[in-house]
Amino acid sequence: MNAPRNILIFQTAFLGDVVLTLPLAQALKREDPECRISFAVIPAAASVLEGHPAVHAVITYDKKKSQRGLGAAYDLSRTLRGRGFDLALIPHRSMRSALIVAAARIPRRVGFDTSAGRALLTDCVPYRRDLHEIDRDLSLLEPLGLRPPVGELLPALHPLQRDREAVDALLLAHQTRVDRFDRDMMVALAPGSVWNTKRWPEEKFVVLAQLLQDAGLNLVLIGGREDRPLCGRIAKGLADLPLSAAGELSPLQSAELIRRCRVLVSNDSAPAHLAVGVRTPVVALFGATVPSFGFAPRGPLDRVIETAGLSCRPCSIHGGQRCPIRTFDCMERINPHTVHDAAIRIARRPNPFAGG
Repeated sequence: MNAPRNILIFQTAFLGDVVLTLPLAQALKREDPECRISFAVIPAAASVLEGHPAVHAVITYDKKKSQRGLGAAYDLSRTLRGRGFDLALIPHRSMRSALIVAAARIPRRVGFDTSAGRALLTDCVPYRRDLHEIDRDLSLLEPLGLRPPVGELLPALHPLQRDREAVDALLLAHQTRVDRFDRDMMVALAPGSVWNTKRWPEEKFVVLAQLLQDAGLNLVLIGGREDRPLCGRIAKGLADLPLSAAGELSPLQSAELIRRCRVLVSNDSAPAHLAVGVRTPVVALFGATVPSFGFAPRGPLDRVIETAGLSCRPCSIHGGQRCPIRTFDCMERINPHTVHDAAIRIARRPNPFAGG
């Protein structure tokens, strides 16, 4: 078989998962600059792929809303069939993902041996739990004879001019209301998560935020529309008004705002991966989940803070809506002063990626 030139990456999980899949496209493009790589993603993740030099096209699949059901899945498979793909890489391990790609009659379909639809794949790759998610996804290239170096590739995001202008406008509007907001001393906080047990308690974020403000840093609150109430409550608890961007920006615009910050403090959630994509150091707070799952940030200055020694961790793969043993020790025991010290140390160090 000839080398694949028209390639589909089918990843319809969360936004952070899509960001972590980008090195797969970057490695393919580096190997063959002439290949065309398309992504199938949920609508919430589509904008983060805009402007990426390795991405030829983005196909959205609103699997939980407007395209829910078997009929919509069949329609999507017909759309994919019309694109003439000769290879599909499928990091997402659901039966639906494998079924859609198989129904699209893409001749080579590579996924993991733990996929619920592995019988529909042409190539099954061992799902290595000992690898970071980036390297797990890159292992899908092995049937093609490609072996990118483990631990070397990071996702890269490419905000567009309009994203930069949107962030400029947001910062300018904030500066008209707040004196002495130093753009060179910004620290971002991302207090939200889809899963409650991944959220560091908001009162601890308030303490941390005040400590950072007392140290002379200016705060930016990052999140989606659903995080507005949480960010609003945190802002009300502070002496100085922070900039809240929750629900104000697209994911790629949020990445641009994070890029301008000296450090991001985040739960185990999508903003941490956006920060890696723009090379802003991360202090990541892990509670219900653990870094060994493969989703921790791994930039040269990134730091993970967690409560070690708890027999109840991890309590699930993704986290949950409540602590199963009702203590929430994994997050409650993370001290705001510890997080503050880590963030300050990073903020005062030169970023090796600054200006890149």
